[in-house]
Order: sequence, then C-alpha cells, then structure tokens
Amino acid sequence: MAANKNNILIAYFSWGGNTKGIAEEIHRQTGADLFEIVLEKPYSSDYNTVLKEAQIDQRNQARPKLSKHIENIQKYDTILIGYPNWWASIPMPIASFLEEYDLAGKKIIVFCSHGGGRFGQSLTAISKLEPNAIMGEALSVHYSGGQNLKNDVHKWLELNKIN
Repeated sequence: MAANKNNILIAYFSWGGNTKGIAEEIHRQTGADLFEIVLEKPYSSDYNTVLKEAQIDQRNQARPKLSKHIENIQKYDTILIGYPNWWASIPMPIASFLEEYDLAGKKIIVFCSHGGGRFGQSLTAISKLEPNAIMGEALSVHYSGGQNLKNDVHKWLELNKIN
C-alpha cells in the first residue's frame, strides 16, 4: 500500500545544509509536510566548535531543548527522519525529537547525510529510542548527494512505496 502525502511528515535536523537540501528534494517529490528540528540554543556556526559541542552532547547523551514542536503527530502514519551522521550516530537533537513523541506503530524511514560513514550506529540508536515503530528502508547520501540526488531520492521513495 502506497503512503498518502497527507499522512507523511519529513522531519529533519541540518547543521551545514546537506540534510536540509535532501529534505527539500524529498518534499519536492512527495509534497509531504516539512518540519525542521531546531534547537532553542543552536550549535555554533563554526565547524570546529560544533564538532566539539556535538561530541560533548553525544558523550553526555544530552537532550537539547527544541524550539519548535509538532502539534498533531497523530495525523502522520509515516515519519521520514533526516540528519547528518555525527560521530557515527544521530545528532542529539534527533534523540530529543524522538523522545518527545510516541511513534509506536508508525513507520520511520531514515535519510542520512554523511562524509563517508554512511549510517554508522544511527539506525540502531533510532530503533532503541522508538522500539515500537516500524523501520523502513533507509537512504544514506554522501554530503549533499550531488547530481544523483533527485534520482536516488526517487528510487528510495519507490522502495518505501511512497509515490
């Protein structure tokens, strides 16, 4: 059964713009609702500083506060979750997002931008945070995906029966 765009949420966290670009391409192809996961206190815009901040957050299993929230998560059957691979796992804002909502019985389909580490341990981390969700086929995108992004997203959406 194909998913209906009205029941799909694209939720993403992006620091450098790669994941945002992927989320926007998915939105262009699906028309699904788009939600950016934003921190109350954003990470530094300096690359070296954000690496330190992210590593400290992961080491401490921090749950940074989010500045935006979804009012009616119940209306979505499928949640496409995007993030950059940070330190071989999810950025902690993704953990904050997942712990804020009960996604039991919903389908979670992951897309991840990376610089060579693909998913790392991120799929396991998400499964532990949402053990009662149904995991779809994930998509890993090297940096911004380049000229293949449109086609890669199309194939991934078809694989997950989202047309």
